[in-house]
Amino acid sequence: MEAVARLRNCPMSARKMRLVVDNIRGKKVDEALNLLRFTKKEASEWLEKVVLAAIANWENKNGLIAGADDHDLFIKTAFVDDGRMLKRFRPAPHGRAHRIRKRTNHVTIIVENRVPFAGEENIGKATAATNEEE
Repeated sequence: MEAVARLRNCPMSARKMRLVVDNIRGKKVDEALNLLRFTKKEASEWLEKVVLAAIANWENKNGLIAGADDHDLFIKTAFVDDGRMLKRFRPAPHGRAHRIRKRTNHVTIIVENRVPFAGEENIGKATAATNEEE
């Protein structure tokens, strides 16, 4: 079972955000949160909130069945896309203007559990059996 959390229009360039996202991709959630807490980049503050939101989404999706601590959550997918760009002008010498691009990005984090639920193994076997019968 997996859950998704997205951060849209974060006011930072995607290139800066990717430096931090590359560090947490594929790691356990606890390890990723520790890395983000002790990273000095601004992107780590934004990403910590997104990872916590993904964990909360996973718990909410499962209802009262299980907590995140029991099922060994890890970051399955993490990627950063470019967002919209605000274009501004700054005065330059000789009456000219230079363009300033204020970049934004979109972050997507997907968490999944490694320890399956008690009913998940049976559901997978039942689905495979029905596919074989067809």
